[in-house]
Amino acid sequence: MRIGELSRRSGVSVATIKFYVREGLLPPGELTSPNQASYDSGHERRLKLIRALLDVGGLSLSAIGDVLRAIDDPAQPVHTVLGVAAKRITALEGSEPGPELDDAREEVAELLERRGWRVEARSPAGEALAGVLAALRRAGHGGFCELLDDYASAAEPVARADLDYVGRRVAREDLVESVVVGTVLGEAMFSALRRLAHVDASARAYGGEQGERVGGG
Repeated sequence: MRIGELSRRSGVSVATIKFYVREGLLPPGELTSPNQASYDSGHERRLKLIRALLDVGGLSLSAIGDVLRAIDDPAQPVHTVLGVAAKRITALEGSEPGPELDDAREEVAELLERRGWRVEARSPAGEALAGVLAALRRAGHGGFCELLDDYASAAEPVARADLDYVGRRVAREDLVESVVVGTVLGEAMFSALRRLAHVDASARAYGGEQGERVGGG
């Protein structure tokens, strides 16, 4: 297909498609003349993935580029691709150093050992969790950290469901793309479901008549 048709089918403007090609996010089309290129379903699929990571996952174009390069490298194990995606969505702006952060890091290490999770405490996700715990204590809500094991117990079946979805894929391209979607977009989906559950729990605990539907953030 020509770039106009690719734009129509993907919902991405021609100018943006050309930008993605220049930035290395999208492979160039096959030249059919000096001023014309042909694109295929692979380009359409990649564009839809980029837009999903950008619009729903909230990743920057730089982060998306890192993830796509990991996807496109056949030498990278699927577990490594998952790590790249996780790193880009859990990267901290910079946790404030201090005794709270040191204590939180120790707490994360103890959690991982207690649950037998095979991941380094100082991994990006571990550091992100430590940053959250430290911030909670600085804000005077250290008691919320007592829910850590409850959250971990809830996270385990969600992680298994993510990987079960990934396991249905056969081709490597499908497999690694599923890992990225499950990591980045699954994060957004779980966050939205948690907010919905919060509203429901609040309505049942503090709302009016039973069964009343309410809005909320």
